[in-house]
Amino acid sequence: MPNIDYYFATISPFTYLAGPEFEQIVQKHGATVTYKPLDIMALFAATGGVPPGQRHINRQEYRLQDMRRRAIVAGLPLSEKPAFFPTNMAPSSYAIIAAQNAGGNVGALVNALTRSVWADDKNIAEDDVIRDCLKETGFDPALADSGLLEGAETYARNLEEAVSKGVFGAPFFISDKDERFWGQDRLDDLDRHLSGEF
Repeated sequence: MPNIDYYFATISPFTYLAGPEFEQIVQKHGATVTYKPLDIMALFAATGGVPPGQRHINRQEYRLQDMRRRAIVAGLPLSEKPAFFPTNMAPSSYAIIAAQNAGGNVGALVNALTRSVWADDKNIAEDDVIRDCLKETGFDPALADSGLLEGAETYARNLEEAVSKGVFGAPFFISDKDERFWGQDRLDDLDRHLSGEF
């Protein structure tokens, strides 16, 4: 059974756009996933990247066009300039870490949280929003308030590990054969890899 280490950020639009298709690929191949939320702004700083708001206007404009097109292809609603972006990723990431430890459909939770940012204009730094996402996806809403120390430690460790394994953006997928795939637009390649094509 293949495993995928999945590095992502809960405020990343391309993590949102990857979500449903990635989960379909996982199911198709019977893969397991280790979900590794991280601080994307800190990852940019550590690997030579630049946060979206600090990029040249040409890059900012292209990013918005690309997001719009990718959303149409994915069949997902998208607010190109969400009301709460950027926001503090840590609380939602801690909830994902706690949910993974508890067991359940973590992919659905990641999708609910990212949808909250990019389609529903909600602030995923707020406990009530996180609790609603937990409840919607079958988790105990109290996970939003539990395991915070472990969540903080794992969140920091995910960032360190990501840098050491060659990660520089989100979403980023690493197979157990150390094949690396960056971006929502590389899901077809991940699918082909899991099918044994490369």
